[in-house]
Amino acid sequence: MNTPFAPEDLVLGLDVGGTTTRVVVAETSGRVVGTARGGGGNPVSHGAAEAARSIADALGSALSGVDPARVAAGVLGLAGGLVTAGGLAEVWSRVGLTVEPRPASDVELAFAAGTRHPAGSVLISGTGAVAGECRDFAPVRLADGHGWLLGDRGSGYWLGHSAVRLALGRIDRREELTGLPGAVVEALLGGTEAADPRSALIGAVHAEPPVRLARLAPLVLRAAEAGEPAARGLVSEAADHLLATLGTVRPPGTDGPVVLAGGVISVGSPLAAVVRERIAERWPEAEISHAGNAAGAAAWLAARSLGAPGLDRLHRTFAGEVVMSRPGPGA
Repeated sequence: MNTPFAPEDLVLGLDVGGTTTRVVVAETSGRVVGTARGGGGNPVSHGAAEAARSIADALGSALSGVDPARVAAGVLGLAGGLVTAGGLAEVWSRVGLTVEPRPASDVELAFAAGTRHPAGSVLISGTGAVAGECRDFAPVRLADGHGWLLGDRGSGYWLGHSAVRLALGRIDRREELTGLPGAVVEALLGGTEAADPRSALIGAVHAEPPVRLARLAPLVLRAAEAGEPAARGLVSEAADHLLATLGTVRPPGTDGPVVLAGGVISVGSPLAAVVRERIAERWPEAEISHAGNAAGAAAWLAARSLGAPGLDRLHRTFAGEVVMSRPGPGA
């Protein structure tokens, strides 16, 4: 149970991912007193001991020069909610915390990073893809997020996988490997001339974990931005998948906000532009935004749990200014 709000309280937000751990420590007045970025803290990716060490190191840096006993509330976001905050009790004790951060899923943090409204929808497309319907910021219904083998349609993995299939189709038809297919071959084969590019490409893909195909997604997005028809076709198909996923959790006529999160549909992405346009067509009353700082959103959720005043202002400070998106002509 969190203590009642006091002006001298600090709040703590952690966004723990597979490659990076981010921490924000702030006063409930809005002043950020500590930030840190450390190594990945996902226990599935790195093992429990290494994950705990990364989280503790990042926390120690963010709390440097600050009395950790002043932290009155914290929120820990971890992809998929794979561990509970209680599973890290030794870490909290080691850095001097007297409160246990509340665990939150990456879906909850992404939604809170994009809006101050407690109910609405979030669509995430990064390495994987998932949509959630949120109430009081927490997801109450999810769609997709099934992983590369079973779903994640419209994700970075899906784009990379589709790009490789496009390149293999060109090779099978003995067509010239230009544009996106050529970029895919160069990325996977290192620019070396292969006597049998078909076998070499297949072998390069199978030599790595399948999810690594997500690293090819930027090639698709750049080619689409340059106007390449094949890449634009993949972006359009990815948008179809993402809208279908969002539509699974968001009924027609819903007017709550929609938050977009993840690198594949970040601000400036051609896929994000198509997705925003189609959301606006399907849910014309919806406010569309992009997620900001997830660690800051976790700190904001902690401040909210204390009943801190000025939550709208704190959201802008902690999560960052959210880009409110409406499709323009020709988007």
